[in-house]
Amino acid sequence: MKFSIERAALLKAVGQAQSVVERRNTIPILANILVEAEGDQVRFKATDLDIEVIDSAPAQVERAGGTTVSAQTLHEIVRALPDGALVAIEEDQAQGRINITAGRSRFQLQTLPKEDFPVMASSDYAANFSCPAPVLRRLFDKSRFAISTEETRYYLNGVYLHVAEGEGGRVLRAVATDGHRLARVDADLPEGADDMPGVIVPRKTVGELRKLVDDDEAQIAVSVSETKIRFATPEITLTSKVIDGTFPDYARVIPQANPRTMEVDASDFAAAVRRVAIVSSERSRAVKLSLDEDRLILSVNAPDSGTAEEELAVAYGDEKLEIGFNAKYLEEIAAQVDRENAVFRFNNAGDPTLMQEGGDASAIYVVMPMRV
Repeated sequence: MKFSIERAALLKAVGQAQSVVERRNTIPILANILVEAEGDQVRFKATDLDIEVIDSAPAQVERAGGTTVSAQTLHEIVRALPDGALVAIEEDQAQGRINITAGRSRFQLQTLPKEDFPVMASSDYAANFSCPAPVLRRLFDKSRFAISTEETRYYLNGVYLHVAEGEGGRVLRAVATDGHRLARVDADLPEGADDMPGVIVPRKTVGELRKLVDDDEAQIAVSVSETKIRFATPEITLTSKVIDGTFPDYARVIPQANPRTMEVDASDFAAAVRRVAIVSSERSRAVKLSLDEDRLILSVNAPDSGTAEEELAVAYGDEKLEIGFNAKYLEEIAAQVDRENAVFRFNNAGDPTLMQEGGDASAIYVVMPMRV
């Protein structure tokens, strides 16, 4: 194998692929990235056995071939090279290494045979459809904050992507919850997604997918089976196992008749919560909301550190209400609002609260109260 490639193209491709590699590996080959040169392309493949990323970049290939090399070391070398450098990479099979040349810089890295590199088993996908990058980005960005980090409830460690009945018909829906807060986000159902099985996309996969959906013009090819999900652009393919578990019946925890409504400027609300929470106890992070006619008082009373209070003008016309929340949960939910106003719907101090963006019901959030 022998090829030359622009440093920028190499950095982008290696960076995308190596990010799935786990830093600590008991299997040496999993710390490596598979490099394959053929035609006018070089492919870079990395895996942790649950996720596989393949990225390709244009190159001048003199001799086709492939090998595996340390993902982290290769990435660090390419990052350190000067902008605009032309990088030449040549495999020395006899010595079991590759030679990397860029300007006056020379590197030699040990390799492992490409035959030892694990291959993710292929899957027969039940549904194949195309989705604009901004749509996928919205689905996952607005729900990912609610993913549970509690490993014992592994079935909550991802985003539940499925087809559901929305207000205007069938929708593509993403749901995440950790038992304290819930996010439910809907998008128009893409053509070809009707038969898609519901799958739980793992937290790490959601993070890797974020890099594919940055381009507003991109169309993402999505393939889903009972055990795997694949996202692909012309340059990058991300394949992941899905979480083998049953997502709970989230509809049961979404309040249907919370009669008390508060409308507030979302950014002002988030900033006020952030300020009063500074003095809250590190353990509970509790903030009290006191609601009266067109007025909200946010307050914190932490015996160990002090007190804080801030008043906001809101649209509220119901009877007085005092209710407490975890400040972090309120901040994260308010941060999801793209529109100017957030609408909170309350029942009483002990029941879940519903929040949505203005009159848009395609994204709703539920947060459990706490005693203050």
